[in-house]
Amino acid sequence: MNKIVVLTGAGISAQSGLGTFRDAGGLWAEDAIEDVATPEGFTRDPALVHRFYNARRAQAAQAQPNAAHAALAQLEAEYPGDVLIVTQNVDNLHERAGSRNVIHMHGELAKALCHACGHRWGAPLVMHPTDACPVCQAPAVRPDVVWFGEVPYGMDMIDPALSNADVFVSIGTSGQVYPAAAYAQHSRRLGAHTIELNLEPSANSRDFAEAHYGPATDVVPNWVARMLDCT
Repeated sequence: MNKIVVLTGAGISAQSGLGTFRDAGGLWAEDAIEDVATPEGFTRDPALVHRFYNARRAQAAQAQPNAAHAALAQLEAEYPGDVLIVTQNVDNLHERAGSRNVIHMHGELAKALCHACGHRWGAPLVMHPTDACPVCQAPAVRPDVVWFGEVPYGMDMIDPALSNADVFVSIGTSGQVYPAAAYAQHSRRLGAHTIELNLEPSANSRDFAEAHYGPATDVVPNWVARMLDCT
């Protein structure tokens, strides 16, 4: 049976009320990337970084999965082949919609990381620079998210999945953040059918053999319905 790898970005959660990063008025318009999404920024001003992610965590906790998340959960449940979701998003809306085979390559808001000993645990809704790690007791707590300049999570699972994919689908991504921005081209070279589902063409739209544009809550359920009709 066909193996499907789905890459999702901020666009799939936008209709759940979660802000995107790169659009006009997006999150990077409010706070500079180098201040809140780099290890150096955290070293300079951990309080600012924690405030930023506390706000994102609260927003994500209030958000609800939308029809696009639900459709992907349905695809995983009903498709006779393998379905893997690789998400750049740090929210947990895929899981709350029912998806189980999910890799968070950029980490998760719902988790905390000790940058002294590497321990991970469930994050409280509000984190502070003075919070102590429950294992080593160091005041070295940070959000368990991947910042610019850091290696994404799950690469040892993502790379083989891309190599074996029959279908690669990109949903709601800008096509500007690597390594994910190269996945479509890589998959297409290896023989996968590549599909873009997005509000508008991404920066790497040329790498897709098929494209459908519109709100994620429209184009994703429609695509999933077509895939399930073919089984």
